[in-house]
Amino acid sequence: MFSKIEKEKKRLKKREEKRKKMEARKLAREENGSAGIPLAYVDHNGNLTDIPPDPSMKVKVKAKNIEISIPKKDDSELESDPLRNGKVSYFDGSKGYGFIVDTVTNEKHFFHISGMIDKVCENDKVSFVLEKGLRGMNAVKVKML
Repeated sequence: MFSKIEKEKKRLKKREEKRKKMEARKLAREENGSAGIPLAYVDHNGNLTDIPPDPSMKVKVKAKNIEISIPKKDDSELESDPLRNGKVSYFDGSKGYGFIVDTVTNEKHFFHISGMIDKVCENDKVSFVLEKGLRGMNAVKVKML
């Protein structure tokens, strides 16, 4: 433990160090001629600069033109055929699941035996529909081609 005298000495030492740092900053400011913290400006592209932006480059935006929402889907996405074709890359009948590789996108999709219409084996060509599952998109309505 520290005694009262040692604590007082420590406090006075900290106060003196703080005063010296403040004087050093004051001298540096006087030597460099800067008035403190330099200003940063944002130009018309959104970049930080040390030069004030040109007012003629300013773009005016009306508040009614600002949209805050979820992006709307295009009509092309809505009209796409939900029926997809693929090839069974893996199937385990005892465990009741497998994977299908989509022929167009080459993505692997999980399917469960409960989502099958026809019996399938590995390397069979199948058609299927994608459905959102717990861990991503799952293939359902799996039929042989």
